[in-house]
Amino acid sequence: MKKNLLLFLLFFSISIVAQNKKVATNGTIFFEASVPFFEAVEAKNNKVYSAINTKNGSIYFEVYISLFQFERSLMQDHFNTNYMESHKFPKAYFKGVIENFSINDLSTSPNQYYIKGRISIHGVSKNIRVTASVFKTVQNAIVIQSKFALNTDDFKIEIPSLVSNKISKTVNVTLYTNFH
Repeated sequence: MKKNLLLFLLFFSISIVAQNKKVATNGTIFFEASVPFFEAVEAKNNKVYSAINTKNGSIYFEVYISLFQFERSLMQDHFNTNYMESHKFPKAYFKGVIENFSINDLSTSPNQYYIKGRISIHGVSKNIRVTASVFKTVQNAIVIQSKFALNTDDFKIEIPSLVSNKISKTVNVTLYTNFH
């Protein structure tokens, strides 16, 4: 009897924890590091993995660097080989929390939140704090949208002097994810 009760409580507690977690595998990250009067430096990745705990607002993102798609394949090759060294650093991560998050406060109108945590790119980790719009869809999915800037120097991403005037050290990032 005790064994059955213990198994029931274990199963019940696992299902409660699972209800607090939502996962998305098709989030999008777009970045641009263009300089006026030169060719656009921009790419998009539609295979961003993310997870949110709706009870405490903790959030996680993971992205494969090599899945960023550029308009020109040569630019994509240089990005992976020369700048991001995706063979050595295949993923970027973010682990953090949405400050003052409550699932009960979400509506179909976007609310502004701060998301703080630790981002790891190119083998370097850094604490960041960015703003994000968070809202629920009519289908009860949670959507997170954010725009923020990162600096290549912060992550030891070297831009060769030959092209340094054509690529911005400030990288503008746009994030979109939809937790169903």
